[in-house]
Amino acid sequence: MGAAVADDVFDFKPGAQVPLSGAAGQTAATHALASAAYRDSKADKILDANSEWHKSEVKGGLFKLFAPNLGEAFARAVQMRMLGGARKPLIQSFGTEPQSIVEHCLAANNIRKDRDRWLTAVMAVCGLLFLPGLLAWLLVFAGRQAVIKKDDKRANAIATAVLVAVGMLAVIFLLRLPFGGFWAWYVRAAIVVPVAGWFWAKLIAERTARDLRERWDSLLAGGGIGAKIPEAVPGSPGETAAERLRQGLARLSAEQQSNSVFYAGPKGILGMGTRWGSWQLAEELVAEKDGTEIHPFRSWDVIRAVHDQLRMLERGPLHTGGFPAPSIKHWIVSPIGENAKAVARPGGTDVEAFQVRGHEIQRICNEQQFGSGDRHYLGVQFTLWDGQLVITMLITVTVLHETLRIEVTGHALGPVHSLFTSKPDPKTKTVAKPIKFWETTDRKLPLVDADEVVRLAVRAPFTWYPPLLDYLGGKLVLPEPFGLRHAWADKPWRHRFMADDALRAATPVLRVVHSAAIKVLQENGVGTEKFGARSGFLSGAVQDPMPRKADVYDA
Repeated sequence: MGAAVADDVFDFKPGAQVPLSGAAGQTAATHALASAAYRDSKADKILDANSEWHKSEVKGGLFKLFAPNLGEAFARAVQMRMLGGARKPLIQSFGTEPQSIVEHCLAANNIRKDRDRWLTAVMAVCGLLFLPGLLAWLLVFAGRQAVIKKDDKRANAIATAVLVAVGMLAVIFLLRLPFGGFWAWYVRAAIVVPVAGWFWAKLIAERTARDLRERWDSLLAGGGIGAKIPEAVPGSPGETAAERLRQGLARLSAEQQSNSVFYAGPKGILGMGTRWGSWQLAEELVAEKDGTEIHPFRSWDVIRAVHDQLRMLERGPLHTGGFPAPSIKHWIVSPIGENAKAVARPGGTDVEAFQVRGHEIQRICNEQQFGSGDRHYLGVQFTLWDGQLVITMLITVTVLHETLRIEVTGHALGPVHSLFTSKPDPKTKTVAKPIKFWETTDRKLPLVDADEVVRLAVRAPFTWYPPLLDYLGGKLVLPEPFGLRHAWADKPWRHRFMADDALRAATPVLRVVHSAAIKVLQENGVGTEKFGARSGFLSGAVQDPMPRKADVYDA
């Protein structure tokens, strides 16, 4: 219900209610994920990118001949999950621009729809009018696919030999029919015309495959190729589909800026990665001088002072580069089950356009420190390596009885899986030269092979109703709760420099937090000797170079 309320109060009128972050520094991860919409490899290839916590599934259909490839399955699944009318709330994709990724999925679908319109016309002219011949050839191809195996050369040779034998029988049948007249010519046409249609379909498929591969390669090369989706721009007030799409993209961008996140036990905070380090300063609140009293203060007073000091992180005494400008934000963290399949964003009058209002943030910070309910964290976030690394340090302050606790935790979201950063392989074959046989040359192969042409032509007439195509050929099932970034994120600890960046960020942040908090305590008459000693100890402990699974309690 909370998500529905949050959605209902969002204002879709032109003019930004929520300030949107720029694209600077987030292109690599965004382009890598967007490139999946243009890929032509097998759909089950995406299973290689499954992580320990988030696993995609490729659901099979009735017929293998209708199965989608990776680009078709990815673009369709992402479009439905991100823009569907009854979609569940999304997890923020830190380090990326999800709207740009969705726009590329829409653009890839449009390119394929244009191709499928041509292929449908080919099937109608060369297939539907000569249906017996088409069914016979499809039966041959289906049998060949059932026999053929990737690494079994003998089975492949047998399948190819069967296809050649069927072709020879077809030629003999053309020359010597047992009957004459109109039906004889029709039977001959039913054998020949589908083959001619296959050549026509191959030219169409080859042209589209070249376009898709150029876009795939351009994205990963850092090119500025844009996604063209004219259907997202309403031309008149009556274009409800275009307006609905525009609203869906606007809602997606607004939800990306939401300040509520979800803690899923060992999976950590969804979208931010697992917690790799935790440092706690907890000491008794005693008056600085005997006979005096502590001036009343609240957790929010400490958090506000820490917030102000964290804004100075990018400044240093030496001109040696240092921190880039971080994103400093107040987060509301909601607990969910480790295996929860959906989340519900906070709703009501305290939420506007997916943002928890400031007064509610302050109330949660001061009052909800023990027992059930959401919790408040102050976060400082660094987006590095063109969006491939997201480092988040979260700070929370609690006061229970006479004990003040300041906790700093480190979260790191690694690069997207290498599957998404792989460029298209040129389809070539190394062969010996006919005369200088001791030398070799690379022969360029067609981008679309014979089986792929048949698959595309068979699927084309059904693309007008995608649910039927999903039933016949299968689809990609995305991991839930779904977010584009964390679903396919790798661990940063395998990359030496990324690991160094994550570990180095902890020490200065921890020291700034402690110094700001101790200053507030001093201003309010609290003795800070024990706090200072404990801070010094933690300052040394944070230099331990070993990240740990702090969200997994081995009890």
